[in-house]
Amino acid sequence: MKNLKSKYIGYAFLLTSVTFLAACTKEYLNPNAATSGDVLTSAKGLTGVTVGLQKNYSTTRAGVLYASITLNGLTTNELISINTGNTNEERLVAGGVQVDGTNTVLLSVWANSNKIIYDADNVIINAANLPDKNYAAGLIAHASIFKALALGNLSEYWERIPSGIGQNVSFISRVEGYTKAIAVIDNALAVISANPVSTAFFSNIPSGIDIPNTLNALKARYALFAGNYSLALTAANLVDLTKRSTFTYDALNLNPIFEIATSTNNVIQPKNISLGQTGANVPDANDARIPFYTVINTTVRINGFGAATFTQIPVYLPGEITLIKAEAYARQAAPDLTSSLTELNKVVTKTAVADPFGVGAGLPALTGTYTQQQLLDLIYKNRCIELYMSGLKLEDMRRFNQPLTDRKRNFFPYPFQERDNNPNTPTDPAF
Repeated sequence: MKNLKSKYIGYAFLLTSVTFLAACTKEYLNPNAATSGDVLTSAKGLTGVTVGLQKNYSTTRAGVLYASITLNGLTTNELISINTGNTNEERLVAGGVQVDGTNTVLLSVWANSNKIIYDADNVIINAANLPDKNYAAGLIAHASIFKALALGNLSEYWERIPSGIGQNVSFISRVEGYTKAIAVIDNALAVISANPVSTAFFSNIPSGIDIPNTLNALKARYALFAGNYSLALTAANLVDLTKRSTFTYDALNLNPIFEIATSTNNVIQPKNISLGQTGANVPDANDARIPFYTVINTTVRINGFGAATFTQIPVYLPGEITLIKAEAYARQAAPDLTSSLTELNKVVTKTAVADPFGVGAGLPALTGTYTQQQLLDLIYKNRCIELYMSGLKLEDMRRFNQPLTDRKRNFFPYPFQERDNNPNTPTDPAF
């Protein structure tokens, strides 16, 4: 992030210092600081809040990005726990009833996702009142990205998610959660279409995120997860696959994968050079994505987007968007298997130099005639490799009907802090 952004962090944490859970909100005010009302009525204050959203999502061990990668990776066998003293990670590896509402990795995803939704709502609602509509459009779009990501994370891990923020909120289905994320994105797309984002806004936030492409990419992702394949295909076709959209890091805001795992070799690491895959899903020995994501240093270690202190982490990968197209073609009411194979081969044959992030399999094209199921199997395999450590594999395992025995849990129990404060909290799933 640019150093000048650090001055906004204080404004962000005027609100993010609020102790928050979905079931209960409390506010602790500094009498010497600006009030939350002051922050929420000025462009500068709202900019601080939305910069804080990005920091809360993409940095530290408790941030949603790192916690989600850990939760997902340990549950789906992408990753292993290195230190038996890390009780919460060890219990995720054990799975089943060993994962309960006390797990702090679960709580990080749950509490911080809900906190992000709360703060994003404040930005989206109050930015609409600013006189500079182009600057306001940037605020709304940026905050909407993080609200959508938060809703998506909740919907991936829990069967039901809170319908809103506050005390004793009701719950909606996870598919409704994805649909809600799409609605947030659609609103943002409409806002920036009516009022293009001002250059002044971009100069006041961390560099890296391509707002229009990210909105369409997330729309495609969540439409796919919700089973709306025509919408997923439409949104995916609007994403410019030559552009990068990233979380950026600096000396004050470190890449969390490197900071917590890679540099210490004391928390998580890849399970093996097969990326945790077995049977027909094991990567080809010549797949160039293996050395991209892993490196051998006595044992298999993290490479790729956790390789160094300031390595940027993609918000989405171009390969994800291509694979969304391949899956959408294969799953639509009248499957277009020819187009599906064409899109899949774009990922299979893609070289590192042809990819904005250097992710490329570099394999020969798949040839021949494939059934719908065979294509879906190949799409799943390539999603597991292309999107390694992206935090998306658990959703893929369910969507592609992978055996329950291949994952440690299917859905997760609700944190006790939610259950203790909200009588509407659903019953925990059995597995």
